[in-house]
Amino acid sequence: MESTTPMVRIGTNYGDIVVRLYDETPEHRDNFLKLAREGYYDSTLFHRVIKDFMIQGGDPASKNAPAGVLLGEGDLGYTVEAELMPDVHFHRRGVLAAAREGDDVNPSKASSAIQFYIVWGKVYTAGQLAAYKDFYERRTGRELVITPEREAAYTTIGGTPHLDGEYTVFGEVVSGLDAVERIQSVPCDDNDRPLQDVRILDVEIIK
Repeated sequence: MESTTPMVRIGTNYGDIVVRLYDETPEHRDNFLKLAREGYYDSTLFHRVIKDFMIQGGDPASKNAPAGVLLGEGDLGYTVEAELMPDVHFHRRGVLAAAREGDDVNPSKASSAIQFYIVWGKVYTAGQLAAYKDFYERRTGRELVITPEREAAYTTIGGTPHLDGEYTVFGEVVSGLDAVERIQSVPCDDNDRPLQDVRILDVEIIK
């Protein structure tokens, strides 16, 4: 098992992003460190970027992908068991989470081995958050539990509350949120791929 509270620097052509990985999600933590150590992320792209939502990267097929090619299906042939802890680690702005296939083919919510995203989201008023909760529950038929801690975060820091309990959150940005902000604002095509490549230059374990 890896040492506690590891820190990883994600170098991009928009600046460095330093993330702290959570010990409470050890499978995701250790998998991310293994891939970082072996250079799997180097030269991949942030291939899916949605303003006021998130930036997603890590697709191994993106390393040499021509401009305009649809990305997001690349993987490593295995998944990581879900480590969902929505009452502890939720989708506030700046958290690191694992991408995954949809519930129709992945009811266990197992994570992609390599693809991840960093949340940006938006700031809600208490009224907007309550209205969104009602809308989400009517649309999906599922309850959206928003604890006081989460409400405080979503109404001050911002985030994406509808992802809570659906995707594993396994780390958070501790510096470089300005780089995330720049990336999530870049122009994109109809498939949410940036028109100019946003590249992960290297990933370095710094602690």
